[in-house]
Amino acid sequence: MVHDGHPYMLLGCTSIAYTQIRMAKDAIKDIKKKHGYSDELKWTNVHEATYKVYAELIDWFFMNDMEFRAVVVDKSQIDEKREDYTFNDFYFRMYYQLLHHKMDMDYTYNIYMDIKDTCSSDKLERLRKIMEYNSSIGRFQFIRSHESVFIQLADVLMGAINYNLRYEKGEVEGRVRAKMKLIEKIKKHSNISLNTTTPKFRKKFNLFFIALK
Repeated sequence: MVHDGHPYMLLGCTSIAYTQIRMAKDAIKDIKKKHGYSDELKWTNVHEATYKVYAELIDWFFMNDMEFRAVVVDKSQIDEKREDYTFNDFYFRMYYQLLHHKMDMDYTYNIYMDIKDTCSSDKLERLRKIMEYNSSIGRFQFIRSHESVFIQLADVLMGAINYNLRYEKGEVEGRVRAKMKLIEKIKKHSNISLNTTTPKFRKKFNLFFIALK
């Protein structure tokens, strides 16, 4: 992931109250059915023919209580020459930054992580133990993205942020009109530029651009 040719690394999560999970899953299912969309929801599937389903998905997200948070890393700031640097440890620390600000001792959290991520089972267990210092953890496990529309939604939102950053930096050759329209919709709903850290009190759509230097 560090050497994948992209200037930014993003880790993101969606969060929702347990009592709202079924209603949210049904709502997303209905949106997909309405537009005759049966594929997995992900940023790479956003194009002109699929724009309407993704546009309605974004509108729905900003109308309910689900929250989104992302940590954004400018990979040019990663110092791989540091004596204590390993990518696995770095990745683990970024996940900690992503999650610990969402935690509250008054609640119990079930955390599901995309299995494609390179954090090992040992790292996952270590992360769980650290998170338990300031929160109550129920389930903490890997699942595949096709098993969770919430992981899929996080992929769409992260994809939009990353695409916008790369576009602003001149890293995008040409542009996909549907993707740009979706980015503008997210900007309008969130009332932020998608290229800077948001205040901690902005719970609905929170971005943290971490400074490594």
